Parts: sequence; structure tokens; C-alpha cells
Amino acid sequence: MTRVWSWVTMVLWLALAAPAAMAQNGVWVQIEARPTLSGAQERVRAYAGAIENVVGYALASGWYAVALGPYADDDARAVLSQLRGAGSIPSDSFIVDGGNFRQQFWPVGVGAPTSPQPLPGGVSANADATDGDDPAAPAEGQTVILPVDEPAAPEPEPEPEPEPDETVYEAQQSEAQLSRDEKMQLQVALQWAGFYDSTIDGLFGRGTRTAMGAWQAANGYEATGVLTTRQRAALFDAYNSVLDGMGLRRVTDRRAGIDMILPMGVVDFAAYDSPFARYEATGDLPVTVLLISQPGDQDRLYGLYEIMQTLEIVPPEGERQRGASSFTLEGRNGRIHSYTEASLENGEIKGFTLVWPANDEERRTRVLNEMRASFLRIDGVLDPALAAAGEEQAVDLVSGLAIRQPIRTRSGVFIDGTGRVLTVAGAVAGCGEVTIDDGTEARVAHLDEALGIAVLQPVSPMAPIGVARFQTGVPRIGSEIAVAGYPFGGVIAAPAVTFGTLADIRGLNGEDEVKRLDIAISEGDAGGPVFDGSGGVLGVLLEDGPAGGPALPQGVHFLADTDALLASIGRAGLQVEAVEGGTAVTRERLTRLGGEVATLVSCWE
Repeated sequence: MTRVWSWVTMVLWLALAAPAAMAQNGVWVQIEARPTLSGAQERVRAYAGAIENVVGYALASGWYAVALGPYADDDARAVLSQLRGAGSIPSDSFIVDGGNFRQQFWPVGVGAPTSPQPLPGGVSANADATDGDDPAAPAEGQTVILPVDEPAAPEPEPEPEPEPDETVYEAQQSEAQLSRDEKMQLQVALQWAGFYDSTIDGLFGRGTRTAMGAWQAANGYEATGVLTTRQRAALFDAYNSVLDGMGLRRVTDRRAGIDMILPMGVVDFAAYDSPFARYEATGDLPVTVLLISQPGDQDRLYGLYEIMQTLEIVPPEGERQRGASSFTLEGRNGRIHSYTEASLENGEIKGFTLVWPANDEERRTRVLNEMRASFLRIDGVLDPALAAAGEEQAVDLVSGLAIRQPIRTRSGVFIDGTGRVLTVAGAVAGCGEVTIDDGTEARVAHLDEALGIAVLQPVSPMAPIGVARFQTGVPRIGSEIAVAGYPFGGVIAAPAVTFGTLADIRGLNGEDEVKRLDIAISEGDAGGPVFDGSGGVLGVLLEDGPAGGPALPQGVHFLADTDALLASIGRAGLQVEAVEGGTAVTRERLTRLGGEVATLVSCWE
């Protein structure tokens, strides 16, 4: 909270202060703007090594500008045209009058010039500056990637002898010039380095001084507790080294209407598939970035919130927050850690997702912070009908992204009006989460591994259309039976009903608690109800024996007998409906009964 307050205070002060850089009949060429002071300092140093007259100012918006000048109007146009044409400055550089410039942060310790300066070396006042003061606009729908790497520099000269470092007094003087935000950034860097564990407040008290001294001692400096300018630079160089190879670039995606920093050293644009612009990994680091862009209202925002949670890239473990006009999603498992944020403004839903490999939190956090701080909405939104050309279509894909799939699916049967479900024990083995029906979370209320069954209790009460009526009469060998189950998992919403024959009222070894069936079923049918000709449930279909066991002839399967089921369920204090005998019904009626009482059981990580 202290950090947020101090940042807001600083921005308000800068906004209310008079412009600090009004030149006498001069203008500037603004070449970059950065959201953080440390980022702007890094860029201004890079340009200053290659171009003359580089200056840096805080902007009224809270960002930080890197500029050249000031120059006379005609000279500024020549600088803009010739340096941009040579690739020395970004193509979207433009001319400003300095009215938004506030506090100077570069050059350090020296007042920036306020009167027009001579043209820098290599720029001619007589050259044709045809560009005017507007940058060349990119073509409609073009994605623009602006450089964040150092600009081209002349051939390096021999390294001069290092100058002596500052004295303690000089270090104190240079430290006094730091802004509150710069001091907070210094505390963050000390914290990252493992020397500071107190509040990030920009106040250099005993804790901060002790941390500085410890850092100095650990890095071979005299432990004065006051960092010199050179030592601060070394600390920040180490702090930023974690981003080496990330290739952070400001990307302007005009089709999506989003402008932000992305790690273009590890991803590249892959496809548009509404509502996503996908940037996929280009190397060994499995990183994915999605830019989210679609027209919509609150209902569409809430729908996106639900859909995102069905995707593989948003694992179920993690924080979720949804407000009236925005949401955030965090998901993590043993493979990935993802973060999503999206918000609704003026009928447009925009945001982003970053998917990063697990156990790489330092780089993930730093990249994510850069992305969040730089996110800007610009004109444009993805066409809802836009899809990637040649994209393979499948029911388990949403806009080219895989839907999160369960470890396994089995069948079950509703046994009472609260939504309790009887299924096989194998359906819930090793599951991090179990769902029934259309995704209702459930817990295991009863488990009988000897019989091979389990009873699930929905976390939220349900109202099933029908419940099983268990047949306690002795069925006739050779009579027709039917199994209702989900042989195709959740691909088909309704259960399938398969007909077969009761081959024996005992198991192969004479076991009374199982009955043998002659029927062609699939693995996903296990746990489904087995009906007799009257619609009574004879039991639930058991899973086939473990791998490596005796191989049974095709079509030989078993059910857990009603008497054994009722005894096991009764020991758990549960009651079910039982009947004896009944009138034969048609196959159509058995099919309808299967659709009313059978349900899908899904096991998730």
C-alpha cells in the first residue's frame, strides 16, 4: 500500500508541477516512452552512447520520455528524417514541444539544455526532410515491433582507464538526487539480491543501510552503507540480467488493438483466432502469449471467464477473481504457471494471457510485471469471425487452444434425490478433483475397494431427473439386460445404451456378489447401471481385471450384484430405493431410463 501511495503522490506532483523543459523557440524529437524509470534509464544510456543531445524527462502521464534536443523546428525535422531513415531511432519517433515534460532524469546531475542545440554529427541541415513531424504510419492491420535493444553504435573506442569511484560524501550527494520511485526500485533490487527483507517504501533507514553494506561486502566493496553511482548500476545490472535473452519488445498489434511489451526473444506471432492473437514459443522455452480482443458486454466477459477455465493452459489450481468489468485467472500445475487478465471498456474486452513453464518464477514474475505495466488499449478489436487459415477444427479445441481434458472418464448412476452417484472405485483413483454430470464437483462419500465401488457426494446439491431402483429379485439367466454409460467420455452429452445378455448369476469362481454378462461395452461404460427387462437396476458394470491378469474372452464382463451393493452402501449409512420383480418394458423405455439416471464421472489432475 505504501508503494502505491508513493507512486500516486509522485505522479500527482509531476502532473501539477509546471513543465520543466520549455525551450526557447525549440522542440524535441521524442524517440521512446517507458512505463518505469529504471527502464527509461536503461534506454537513455543506450542511446546516449550513440547519439548526441539525448535527454530524459518524466511525462505528465507518469511515463518517462527519451528524447533528442532541443532543436530549432527545421533542424528537428532533419534529425527526425535522417536518423529514422538510418535506423538509429524507432520508426514511430515524432516531434514534440516539451509541454508534457516534467522532471528531468537525464543527464544525471547536469541541467539539460533549454535552448536549441547544434545538429548532431552525421545530420545535415540541407538534407531533404520530407517526413514532416508525423511518423510514417504503419499499414492498416499491421503489427509493429519497436526496438528495445541498443541502437546501432559506432565502432567502439579503446576502453579508457576507469575513473576513481565516488567518495562517501559524493555518493551521499548523488544518492540525494534519487527520486522516491528510484529509491524504491533500489530496495526492490536489494530484496531480489537477498539482502533486504523489509518494507519497500523508498526510505533509507537502518534496514536499507544494513542491506547496502551487506551487498557491498559480498561484492568486494568497502561496506559504507551508501552505494555509489557505479555500485547502484552494478546492482541493477545484476537485477536485470535475469531478463537476458527474453528480447523484451514493445509490440503494437493493430488488429487486436493492443500495445504492450512482449518477450519476443522467446515467442513470435503465430495466428489470429478470435478472440485471441497467439504468440507461440520459438525455442526451447515453452512460453505462450495470448492477446485477448473481442467486442462484447458483461455477459461476454463472464462467458470468457468460464471458457478460459476449460483450457489446458489454465490449470484448475490457482487464484480466480471476477469483478463487474474485469477478471484475473491464475493457474498452475507441475508443468506450467499461467496468468490471465481481461477487462471490459467501451464495449471492448481486451487483455492477455502469459503461459510460462513451472519452477521458473523469477523470470516469469519479471516478464509478467513488464507486460502488465506496459499494457495499453489502442483503436481496433479482433473480428469475431476471424479464424486462423487452415486451422484444424476439433471439438476439443477453442480458437485453436486445447480444452483441459480429464485423466479418465467413467460412468455412474444417481442413487438418491440429492445427487449422490454410485460408480466404480477406479473412477476416483488418484484424482485431484472429481466431477459428475456437466462439471459439478464431487467428493468421495464411500469407497469399497474390495467390491470395486464408490459413492460420490456432489459439493452442491443436485436434482437429478431420475434415480435408480435396485432390483432385489433373482434375474433369469439368459434374459436381456441393458447397460447405460458413456463409452465416448464427454464427447457425446447423453449416455449410450447397449443391450446384451445375463450369462450367469455368479462369477467365474462361483462368487455370489457378481454376475457375468455377455455384452460388447467400452472402458468408459464401467460404473454405469445395468438394467433388467423391467427397468430395475441389477447392479453397476465393473471394470475389467487389472493389466497382466487372465485374458477373458471378448464380451465377458461382470456387474456388482444388488445385494452386495445394498449391503456396502448400507454400512455407509446411505439408503437407496429397492424393488422386487416388475413388468417388462420396451427397449425405448429402457433407453429413456438410462438417460435419466446415468451420469458421466470425470477424474482430473
